[in-house]
Amino acid sequence: MNVTVQKVLIIGGSGRIGRSVANDISRYTDAQVTLTGRRIEPNFTLLDHQTYQPLTLADESMVAAAIAQHDLIVHCAGPFRSRNHHVLASCIDQGKPYLDVADSPDYVNQALSYREKAEAAGVTAIISTGIFPGISGSMVRQGIEQLDTAKTVHLSYLVAGSGGAGLTVMRTTFIELQTPFMSKVNGRWQTIAPYSQREVIDFPRYGKGGVYWFNTVEALTVADTFPALKTIVTKFGSVPDYYNRLTWLMARLPHGVLKNNLVVEALSKISYQMTQVTDSRTGVGIAMRVEISGEKEGKSATYLSTLEHEDTAYCAGCGTGAIAQLILSNRLDKPGVWPVEQALPTPLFEETLSQRQLAVKREYQEP
Repeated sequence: MNVTVQKVLIIGGSGRIGRSVANDISRYTDAQVTLTGRRIEPNFTLLDHQTYQPLTLADESMVAAAIAQHDLIVHCAGPFRSRNHHVLASCIDQGKPYLDVADSPDYVNQALSYREKAEAAGVTAIISTGIFPGISGSMVRQGIEQLDTAKTVHLSYLVAGSGGAGLTVMRTTFIELQTPFMSKVNGRWQTIAPYSQREVIDFPRYGKGGVYWFNTVEALTVADTFPALKTIVTKFGSVPDYYNRLTWLMARLPHGVLKNNLVVEALSKISYQMTQVTDSRTGVGIAMRVEISGEKEGKSATYLSTLEHEDTAYCAGCGTGAIAQLILSNRLDKPGVWPVEQALPTPLFEETLSQRQLAVKREYQEP
């Protein structure tokens, strides 16, 4: 009996995150995976059941033609703040399920406006499916479901060196330092200065680490998913700590400097070169921490969960690859455009995480 082989298209598959996603899908499914990039030939090794295709993202007709030849499309070509939504729109028009690793709140906010169109077309589109955002949102949902009521969420992330990612992540960091952003604090949306209000927090793997307010997708999507929350804090930091000090200084450059693309590109390249020196000493791992305050059985309670791993890019691949696995196996079908915590039930999150030998450690603290 002939079995139809499913085909997955990874747009931006030549980057480190794209390759991590592709490798996870190849590991946990039988799909044929096409990785794309700007080069004529790949500068990396393909796994079994993987092929490479040159693709120009700005050529919308070329992208639409590639989408037509595949059963699932995964958009990994950041930085997303500078992207339009033609990949998502083409997937909806052609009836193809869509995933991305979008880490820009601006991009995500606009992507969510396609929800009704995707619902009408019967297309499942899940955005921000990597590690943070992605697994982080599922950790919040997992925790809130353990409490009777939840009032505050504090998400914090600590990444060592480059995190195993490439220049695109560096560009994203500097882009998000450009402008203040909004977060929900004490029941009101307030303007937050990027990379401000340093906190020193205990993390697994790294111990005490400094973290700062950072414009993340979760501040937007978690507030939408759980409107009863009064406060949502999202903070990010680096190892070694002097990277935090340098980033703090970059966030305080004269107004407009970080809006210059040439400046952002230069700073990104310098930062990446620096991490190539320190990665051998610090590693490229990640530690995530989710603290939720609320009530359980009539008493005040604090829920704390953590996740850590030696390779941040690997975890991003797991977050996206797990959802691709569920869609390809017809176990996740939710037409519309959704953030991860609105689309992925906790039992499926826990199942796929366990398959990948990633563990969320959890505890309760009662006064």
